[in-house]
Amino acid sequence: MDKESIMKELKAYEARRDEFYRFLDEHIPHDASTGLYDFREKTMLDAEKVYELFHKLDYQARKIRGIVINEIIEKQ
Repeated sequence: MDKESIMKELKAYEARRDEFYRFLDEHIPHDASTGLYDFREKTMLDAEKVYELFHKLDYQARKIRGIVINEIIEKQ
């Protein structure tokens, strides 16, 4: 696989990751002292939406893993 195709897949992964964190940022408050998510309020999230976003992220990560493995095998 050429460098341009690999970069395209990495950018797609970054986009899925950004989309996932944007959703979390919109629905879960941050602790002012640490900047981390503050789960003390036990905010309820739309489970279907969380799954949808995670599935997209996971799919893209697995796709990249396959590319990396194939590249390593081809080099041997």
